[in-house]
Amino acid sequence: MVSISYIKDEFKNADLQEALALCEKYSDDTRAGVKACITAAQKRYDKHLSEQNRLKEMYVFEREYYDKGYNIIAGTDEVGRGPLAGPVVAACVVLPKDTLIEGVNDSKKLSKKKREELYKLIQEKALAIGIGMEDNTVIDDINILNATYSAMRKAFSSLSLKPDILLADAVTIPNMEVEQRGIIKGDAKSITIACASIIAKVTRDRMMEQYAEEYPCYGFERNMGYGSGEHINALRQFGPCPLHRNSFIGNFV
Repeated sequence: MVSISYIKDEFKNADLQEALALCEKYSDDTRAGVKACITAAQKRYDKHLSEQNRLKEMYVFEREYYDKGYNIIAGTDEVGRGPLAGPVVAACVVLPKDTLIEGVNDSKKLSKKKREELYKLIQEKALAIGIGMEDNTVIDDINILNATYSAMRKAFSSLSLKPDILLADAVTIPNMEVEQRGIIKGDAKSITIACASIIAKVTRDRMMEQYAEEYPCYGFERNMGYGSGEHINALRQFGPCPLHRNSFIGNFV
């Protein structure tokens, strides 16, 4: 009889389909350790099915436009409208048709580790990714809303493909020569927008972590430029640095 430790290793090294085959293979084994392996594999499969159903719900808008004959669908989102320092960053993503990436969701709902994992997967699977940003000086000059629109236009323009339609989180971007669809809470309802939110978030966070090395007193590596207590206290003690948005910090300096 095959040892339980050997069977555990089989399950541990199996992908989802292989694990299901192992469940069938050892279904008559009455040993508690084997039953535990089978139960864990079945839970893993149930979790996979649940995630696939969630992702299919996030594909409703993409499916709608593919069914209408659209071929290239882009999604865009931004990160950094609220911070006291640093740029606003937008991303634009085009995925292959019918691509569902497990775990993709609104970037705000994901841990840093999960965002980093998904960032890599999206980079591998996407047909095209564009990044656009505007720094704090532009934000002060034209205001955050217009700077956000500008960053989104830059992200769209940097794509290597020309989309037939652009799905955006909540907004319709002015001065764009492409059909648009603004979707309220789009980063939680559209997989393409959610992918853009992850790309934008990871891109901006990495920038703020680098800025933290240059301006260590503000804790940018922890607060990403947002108005945490640590950040505000540092502003009051040391004053602003060249990354701060003067139009945002009047109450603190």
